[in-house]
Amino acid sequence: MVPENLKYTREHEWVKIEEEEAIIGITDYAQSSLGDVTFVELPEVGKELIQFKPFSVVESVKAASDVYAPLSGVVTEVNESLKDSPELINHSPYNEGWFVKIKVKDINEKDNLMTAEDYKKYLETLD
Repeated sequence: MVPENLKYTREHEWVKIEEEEAIIGITDYAQSSLGDVTFVELPEVGKELIQFKPFSVVESVKAASDVYAPLSGVVTEVNESLKDSPELINHSPYNEGWFVKIKVKDINEKDNLMTAEDYKKYLETLD
């Protein structure tokens, strides 16, 4: 499942860009690879994210993994639901399982990301 309206990273994050705001999460492939998510460490509101640098950690029954920022910007909101229900990432990675919303610093950074079609081709190289 790779929604067409999102942009993607090689580390399996997705971003939905809505003018100057963006919503960030991890892909269905990422949550499936991790297994059952048991904990998420989210950044504070106001934290500045740098494109392709880690901003969060996801722990699962299999491993702990960094989550990387697909775009630079300042965190305006975190998904508080993940603190009590990290499994939302497994059940709904593109909707209820989002991580943060940011105010985008440089919209041109989106050119460094993959389209859904590019991401699907990339996934084929991993199997």
